Amino acid sequence: MFIEKKENYTLVSSNEDSFSDFFTAFSKMKEAYKSEHLVLDISKNINITKEEFLLFLSDGKKKHDKSFVIVYNIANIDDLPQNFNIVPTLIEAEDILEMEAIERELGF
Repeated sequence: MFIEKKENYTLVSSNEDSFSDFFTAFSKMKEAYKSEHLVLDISKNINITKEEFLLFLSDGKKKHDKSFVIVYNIANIDDLPQNFNIVPTLIEAEDILEMEAIERELGF
């Protein structure tokens, strides 16, 4: 796992070969970054099921006014809840972060 601090968020990139390994590593580090906006860039080498994606929903970032976005271009987003931020590119993840910042400023 690679962790890179950006200007407005922290980017976590996977280098693991399995979802289990990645999720275990992420679970160990997520407490340290609970007060930051997070973008997870999941490797295309990892195949993830809908049930595995749903494990990220328990993160609770929204209730702490923080954004959480997953970058994974293989996912079928129609199978996931609407409030789940999953996008195919890092540029779109940054757009989501901006939109959510505007929503927070407007009180949504």
